Amino acid sequence: MKSIVLREIKSFFGSPIGYLVIAIFLIINGLFLWVFEGEYNILNTGFADLTPFFILAPWILIFLIPAVTMRSFSDEKKQGTLELLLTKPLSIWEIVNGKFLGALLLIVMAIIPTFIYVAVISNLGMPEGNLDMGSTIGSYFGLLFLIAAYSAIGIFTSTLSDNQIVAFIVAVFLCFFFYFGFEGLASVVPNLSSIIASLGMQDHFKSMSRGVLDTRDILYFTSITVVFLSFTVYNLKSFKS
Repeated sequence: MKSIVLREIKSFFGSPIGYLVIAIFLIINGLFLWVFEGEYNILNTGFADLTPFFILAPWILIFLIPAVTMRSFSDEKKQGTLELLLTKPLSIWEIVNGKFLGALLLIVMAIIPTFIYVAVISNLGMPEGNLDMGSTIGSYFGLLFLIAAYSAIGIFTSTLSDNQIVAFIVAVFLCFFFYFGFEGLASVVPNLSSIIASLGMQDHFKSMSRGVLDTRDILYFTSITVVFLSFTVYNLKSFKS
C-alpha cells in the first residue's frame, strides 16, 4: 500500500496538480478572509476567531477534492493500466486505501499552511491570545474528517467512468448533497428537521466546530468514509471479474 501512496504523491507533484490544489485553496481562502469585503472578511467581523474560514473551507473543498480524486481510477481505466494495477501483489483494499491516502495527504498539505491564520488571529485578539483554542482545534479535527469523507466519495466516483469530467461532476454532486442536501431537506420537513439534518455532514461538522469531539460525530464521518471506500472496492471487484 505504501508504494501506491508514494506513487500518488509523486504523480501529484510530478505535474502541476499538487501545486495548483495547494495554491488555489490558499489563494481563495486568503482573498475571502483578508482582502474581499464581505461577511467572510475576518478583519471586518470584529471577533478574534476563525469561524469564517471553517464556514468557507468546506464549500471550496467540495470542488477541490473531486478535482484531485477524479483521475484516481478513471485515468487508469482510460489508459488501460487498471488491469495491470489489479494484478499487483496487493489486495484491492490496499490499492483503494493507497489511492485514498494519497489524495488525503495532498489536501492535508493544503490545510497545514492555514495554521498561520491561528497565530495571526491570536496576535490580533484583545487581549493578545484571546482565541478560543478548543473551538479552533475541534474545527480542524472536523475539517480533517470532512476531507476524509469527501476524498472517499471522490475515489468512489472515479470508478464509475473512464471520463474524468463525469467523475468530477458526480463527486461534486454527492459531496454537495451529503454536506448541504440534508440540511435543505430539513427545512422542507420542519417536524423531522433535527433527524433529517443529523444525516448530513454539515450538522456533524458544526457539532465538532464547537470544540466537543462527540463519538457520534466521529462515527458518522468514519462510517461515510468506510461505506464509500467499500463501494469503490466492490466496483473494482466487479471490474476485475
